[in-house]
Formats: sequence, structure tokens, C-alpha cells
Amino acid sequence: MSTHKIAVVGGDGIGPEVTAEALKVVDATGVAYERIDYDLGAARYLRDGVVLPDETLGEWRSMDAILLGAVGDPAVGVAAPAGLVERGILLKMRFELDMYINLRPFRLPPRIDCEVIRENTEGSYAGEGGFLRKGTMQEIATQGSVNTRFGAERCIRYAFEKAMRTERKSLHLIHKKNVLTFAGDLWQRTFDIVAAEYPEVTTGYDHIDAACIHFVERPERYDVVVTDNLFGDILTDLGGAVAGGVGYAASANLNPDRTGPSMFEPVHGTAPDIAGQNKANPIAAILSAAMMLDFLGENAAAERIQKACESPERYEGSTTDIGDAVVAAL
Repeated sequence: MSTHKIAVVGGDGIGPEVTAEALKVVDATGVAYERIDYDLGAARYLRDGVVLPDETLGEWRSMDAILLGAVGDPAVGVAAPAGLVERGILLKMRFELDMYINLRPFRLPPRIDCEVIRENTEGSYAGEGGFLRKGTMQEIATQGSVNTRFGAERCIRYAFEKAMRTERKSLHLIHKKNVLTFAGDLWQRTFDIVAAEYPEVTTGYDHIDAACIHFVERPERYDVVVTDNLFGDILTDLGGAVAGGVGYAASANLNPDRTGPSMFEPVHGTAPDIAGQNKANPIAAILSAAMMLDFLGENAAAERIQKACESPERYEGSTTDIGDAVVAAL
């Protein structure tokens, strides 16, 4: 039996609580793994100014996966730029470890069964931009969106492979090509080129604003969706809301080439208002752990967890109560 090396970052707020329940469920499957815990997040930054040391990033390169609870705290924004911890941990690991696919499934039978594939290392989050005359009435701020043929194509190709494994073999590109004429044109042309290699897949296109309406009014329209980094961030949060709430929304940050680890996390944040009260819903973290096991080749264990969580509305009670109930349902 192989033993997987898994880095665990409980993080801040409710992160450690929901991560503990996710690992409780993984333990119940009998999958063998080595757990290495890391003290990272807003609490660590506020304590000693450390966000994500290079040596930790180096250690992660030899890991099979990273399981993350949530990071961030409003208190950081008082003494430092808002989002410093989130960017310094989440974006840094995505870029440095080439986690170029963000995969978020949304399921709420009978109407919602969709996977959103978001490009994860380019776009508006690449950090291009700057200030001119900062702090004056003539201040100018620019924020660029970096889109490469290489980055778009590997994301689109992954999406077509995903669509091939669905019943309807349907894939939609979501963008705003009527306004973002350069980036949108690159994405559409690349999508069309790759589509020629997958004649079995039915393709479609929607502007991001129309897609938001469809997600709410007719989510059955979508099976697999592919989009850029910023639109994907927005659309997947909306998907979590319409599919029962972000407490049920899992996600994976994948390095499909396996040149480094992939990272798995619930979509929700740290919810500091309920931290430490045993109130947080751990289902999203548990489903994220199931996605991790599936990516590691532990498909049977992953399927058992997913089946145990198929009717999340039946789980009530405290964080630990829900974790125990999922274990009992395995």
C-alpha cells in the first residue's frame, strides 16, 4: 500500500476545525498517508511576520498534495495591505507550483451538475500594473490581464478532456469577448482550434454576465465550463451559492502534469465570527478531501466520501457532529 505525503495547512478562523473533520473522514476510509502540518496563515503573520517561507515552498515540491482549510483575517488589513496573506500563500503556491487548473464541481440534483474549470495562473491575478502619482488627485492605477496562448490552451485542453467524460459531452467557454477584444479573441481562437480535435464535444459560448443569469435561472444549461482567472473566481462563488451555499462547495488547484503537488480547499473563507464555536459546516472541506483522494488515485475511497455527502442537507448539528455523521455513512 502506497503512502501519500500530504501537507496540511489548517490556517485561520474555521479552517482548522473543518480540516480536522475532513481528515477524520479520510482516516475512516483507511487510505494510508503521511501528514505534515504547517503553521501558516494570518495568525502566523500577525505573530512573527511570516507568510510563506521559501523553504516551506521547497518542501512542498516533494509532497503529493496540500490540504488547506482557509487563510485570512480582517486584522491583517489594519497593519498591512488587505489580502496580503491570501496573495502571499494562495497565489504564491498556485504560481510557483504551477497549479494552473482550478476545478470546482457543483451538484444539486436534479438541476445542477456542473464543473467549472478556471485558468489559475494568469489573467488579472498575474500582478501586472502599477501606480502613477499615487496619493495625489491625479493618481492613476492600472491593472493588466495577462493571457498567453500557452496558458489558455492547456486550460482549454483540460476542459475538453473533462467534457469527453461527461454524458452530454458539452463544453461552454465563458468570457466577455465583445468588450475584452484582445484577451477574448485569444481565448475564442484557442478554444476553436482545440475544439477541432474533439468533434464529439458540443461547444457553446456565453458572455460572463449572461452566464451569471443562466447559473441562477437555468443551471442545467451547463455541464463543463471553462473560463479565465477573474471570471472563474466570480462564477464559481455564484455556483456555490446556487448549489446550496459555499458550505458545500469544494475546490481543487491542480497541477495536472504532476511536476509538483496539487492543493485542495473549500471555497469558503475563514468566517472569524464563528471560529472556535464548533458551528462551521465541514462538508465543503470533506468534499475537497475527496477530490484530493481522487487525484491521488484513491478513487474508491473518494467515491465513498462523495456518496456519503450526496444529501448534505441531512447533516445537522455541530462541526464535529457532521464529521461523525459522514464517517458513519461511509
